[in-house]
Amino acid sequence: MKPVELEDRLIQFSIDSILFCKTVKNNFEGDYLIKQLIRSASSSALNYGEARSAESTRDFLYKMKICLKELRECMINLKIQKGANLTSDIDLLEKLLKENNELISIFVISIKTSTAKLNIKSK
Repeated sequence: MKPVELEDRLIQFSIDSILFCKTVKNNFEGDYLIKQLIRSASSSALNYGEARSAESTRDFLYKMKICLKELRECMINLKIQKGANLTSDIDLLEKLLKENNELISIFVISIKTSTAKLNIKSK
């Protein structure tokens, strides 16, 4: 996958997460979780933009790991909302969970590949 394609997917994931938040119940639990979901989903896209401009392989890896952490946070948040029945749009929630899982997989592979390249360079 080309970097611009991954960036586009992360941006769309952020947008879809924001749109999803509009379907969540307006109560303390919903408000708490949607604010955190918006922060973590958008953070993954924003940090990937920084990773693309990394000054070194180590800098790239650091920022990619931040993206991965934010995506994992999104996954747990979405699972909590699903378990607590906080949304009226289960289809969108399932779509987000699927895309979130695919993005996590992409980042895990990319981090492993970059780490292996860094280890080869340092030998």
